[in-house]
Amino acid sequence: MFDLVIRNAKLVDGTGAPAREADIGIKDGLIAEVGVVSETGKTEIDARGDLVTPGWVDIHTHYDGQVTWDPYLTPSGWNGVTTAVMGNCGVGFAPAKPDSHDWLIGLMEGVEDIPGAALSEGITWEWETFPEYLDALDKLPRALDVATQIPHGAVRAYVMGERGANNEAATPDDITEMASIVEDGIRAGALGFSTSRTMLHLSKDGVPVPGTFANKDELLGIAEGMQRGGHGIFEMASDLNPAEEEFGWMAEMSQKTGLPVTYALLQNPIEKDGWRTLLKMTDDAVAEGANIKAQIALRAPGLILGWESTVHPFSLHPEYLPLAELSPEARVEKLRDPTIRESLISGSPYFMQETENHDGDGLPSGHGVAALITLGFDNMFRLMQDGVPNYEPEGKDSVAEIAKSKDVTPAEIVFDMLMENDGKGYVFLPLLNYANQNYDHIYEMFHNENTVLSLSDGGAHCGVITDASFPTYLLSHWVRDRSRGARFALEKAVAAQTSGTAALYGLHDRGVIAPGMKADINVIDFDALKLHEPKMVHDLPAGGRRLIQEISGYRYTIVSGVVTYEDGAPTGKMPGKLIRGIQNADAEKLAAE
Repeated sequence: MFDLVIRNAKLVDGTGAPAREADIGIKDGLIAEVGVVSETGKTEIDARGDLVTPGWVDIHTHYDGQVTWDPYLTPSGWNGVTTAVMGNCGVGFAPAKPDSHDWLIGLMEGVEDIPGAALSEGITWEWETFPEYLDALDKLPRALDVATQIPHGAVRAYVMGERGANNEAATPDDITEMASIVEDGIRAGALGFSTSRTMLHLSKDGVPVPGTFANKDELLGIAEGMQRGGHGIFEMASDLNPAEEEFGWMAEMSQKTGLPVTYALLQNPIEKDGWRTLLKMTDDAVAEGANIKAQIALRAPGLILGWESTVHPFSLHPEYLPLAELSPEARVEKLRDPTIRESLISGSPYFMQETENHDGDGLPSGHGVAALITLGFDNMFRLMQDGVPNYEPEGKDSVAEIAKSKDVTPAEIVFDMLMENDGKGYVFLPLLNYANQNYDHIYEMFHNENTVLSLSDGGAHCGVITDASFPTYLLSHWVRDRSRGARFALEKAVAAQTSGTAALYGLHDRGVIAPGMKADINVIDFDALKLHEPKMVHDLPAGGRRLIQEISGYRYTIVSGVVTYEDGAPTGKMPGKLIRGIQNADAEKLAAE
């Protein structure tokens, strides 16, 4: 008798093969039989009419702190994620000397917008070294599997102290010690190492994160430590500037060590087609023997602007600043006052006073994201359209175009959008990946063999982003609903978020529904799959806030053969584990099949 049998499934098995009807028999946490299963199960699920896929493998999350207090790793757990890889972008909490805890929290807060108070209250520091961090995680119950990467920022600060935090050049001795720490972390079970080389990533104090300017000697020395550890992927967020130099050392690193290297690839609004050049460099490097993958996002990494969000178009307005100190309810009550509304929509932002310094796009030079948030009305859109979030809106629906059609100011339109739903309305501001105000380039990126789905940032950017829903958006938008261009084939989409992501990180025991593979499975009501409107809640430690997005349509999520979610509600079962190192399928069962 099987532990669990799923019957009458529309099976998309993660290999890219055509969907087929099949039963799935599960025993001892593994898939034992696929096809016509005659044997009964202790528990049986009738999946007639449902889509059955492997569990999603999300390789870009930031649960390094949350993993110590939240066994469900929401919101990823709500989205059918059964394996989450954290420790991305060079930030994390190990290794950590006792006097560096607050500094590491500030680093994470600055880069990933995770409330520092929540991290301070939620984390119980039971480690100093990275292996000790893994031991601490290993003791905790959880509903899904988690895997780690060793963060450059923490390693650099641990070895170099203030010199490392201040991005001073590492000495040969520093490099040797860092490489040794990384080697020990890999041997203990980390799947890789991560770093950040982008000026978008700043600490809470506005300082570039440690490792931003690390030279080739440091990076190659660390990679050699990974090689001695026996495996590992080198992950980075980078401005790739200059691209030729960055690809030079990435290719050399991969060819010299045999390790995979992966970087974030997004469309830049200034160089709209620059991603094609970077992808061509990736293809060329792979053709010459390197193992390089570009991580792509499924939609625009954008800001969800609301009165409770970290930022919104009026958050820098002098007249708004006193309101920012009020409770959400009191603030909205004040904002209903026509006098306050008029003062906000008629006054200019503080940095726009009589300046003629513009970059040719109507925005003031030198103010970057602040200018976009305050004045980028041609790229702001009402988030909720026809009852669902619209992450691929048309240019004609921008705040600027609506204002033009109504002969009012954009500030009036965006204010009223924020006041919708009793002051809980949201405006979507795409920052990257939306230079042409459509996702045709993502379709092209997706179909390149050297890209991988990533960049959900689960657990991060709590006050302004909800991209942990990427895996669900993959099916609901890209496979089922997209109307502004080509859609993804179902089978290819599922393979990309399962076997594709798993294989890159050496998780060869999951991502495919076949005998001998780990029984991580989603049973999905495909027609009912839906992303709901984001909302701000205060459910983190110390009452910390986060923007969440609830999901419907997942009938069952199964980890190691155990149902962890049923109709969106957690079952309380905790089959999840800490992943240590490369994982391989049960060869004996595969051979028997």
